[in-house]
Amino acid sequence: MSFKFYHTDCSNALFYRILPGNFSILIDRIGDPLKTLFRQLVRSADTHKGDYGRALLIGGSVGMSGAISLAGLAALHTGSGLVRLAVPKTILPVAASLAPEYMTIPLKEDEEGRINLANLDKIIEIAEDSDVVAIGPGLGRSPEIDTLVVRLNKTITKPMVMDADALNAIAADGPEMTRKNLAESAGIRILTPHPGEFSRLSGQKITKEPNLREQFALEYAQKWNVLLVLKGYRTVVSNGNECYVNQTGNPGMAVGGSGDVLTGIITSLAGQHILPFESAKMGVYLHGLAGDMAFSNRKNICHSILPTELIRNIHTVLDRFFI
Repeated sequence: MSFKFYHTDCSNALFYRILPGNFSILIDRIGDPLKTLFRQLVRSADTHKGDYGRALLIGGSVGMSGAISLAGLAALHTGSGLVRLAVPKTILPVAASLAPEYMTIPLKEDEEGRINLANLDKIIEIAEDSDVVAIGPGLGRSPEIDTLVVRLNKTITKPMVMDADALNAIAADGPEMTRKNLAESAGIRILTPHPGEFSRLSGQKITKEPNLREQFALEYAQKWNVLLVLKGYRTVVSNGNECYVNQTGNPGMAVGGSGDVLTGIITSLAGQHILPFESAKMGVYLHGLAGDMAFSNRKNICHSILPTELIRNIHTVLDRFFI
């Protein structure tokens, strides 16, 4: 069984073929745009951790400590110089135990173990000392979280990746208030919804028709001045002026936690002084390619690919194909 993907958009110089048990990639023309973008990650000798971005990731709740931890691990593996996870104090020991490399910041919580509104000023202060912020993985739902996310969106000036329950919080009061909330954003926002989350954000039912997905993404990003990563088969990334349709990835990645890894990857890239639109394009491409490498070790397409496998493959993909 073989699977062929031809890149027909901004990465059209690239062709690769996946065979179970054999992963290969052929760059048939020098100057592939995505390869050029990834070369920005090459490190010079006279640098320190501060040169590679301070990433703050906010999320987690009782029962969902894995989501924010996966995002943090993905940010580390993608190259962030410093990663901090801001999590409810109850789950901090769990999150901290999963990786000694990132720092953990305890936040006040409600009776259900979710971040509460009392953390607003603390989070704003830490965010201002960061190069990029992400919010959403494992965050949970509550009225206080809805208010917290809306206020952070209006206050934090740094680029912010918004995923999962952060998107649900922004959309909690319906499409009209969602539009108002996004119009009041204090900085660049990268939204990473799956189709259900996008429907709540936009009030539109998303279709699987590729051309319509591109149209929805382009129009939404343009109207509300956001960068949109519309996840799914052939993820669409738009800045409101153009669309990038990703060609990497496979059905084995359809498992909980994969989106958290993507959030961490994009957050890391955006914190490494790469332009936000390029960070989003590179992020979905790298995420999918890490999944394709994992799939290449499978005997058939029936197996799921664990998010931790994606994280382990990030270094290998970068080392072998981009740097």
